[in-house]
Amino acid sequence: MHDWPQMTKEVTAQIRQLRADAPEVMRAFAALAQAASTAQALDAKTKELIALAISVAVRCDDCIAFHVKAALDRGASKQEITEALGMAIYMGAGPSVMYATHALDALGQFAAAEKA
Repeated sequence: MHDWPQMTKEVTAQIRQLRADAPEVMRAFAALAQAASTAQALDAKTKELIALAISVAVRCDDCIAFHVKAALDRGASKQEITEALGMAIYMGAGPSVMYATHALDALGQFAAAEKA
């Protein structure tokens, strides 16, 4: 599998480059992300769990890495993450089962890094 914490570091570096090369697009994307993730009727943790489930359903490894980390940072438990993965599997069938294993691997690596 992947080294999920390392993946987030590498992708973050590339995103910085995108911000330099396409500042208007990336500012607009950041504004969209901020607006979508701001706690309103749903809290920030719930929104991250939704984002994680969508990441699995659309098969985006980089997204899985970022949203597992963000869900943990917002206090999500392993059980909450697993339930969100269950919804992704329900909505995405077999391919989502395979990508749910990616999210579990990322969860294990990020949880181990927090304990270290």
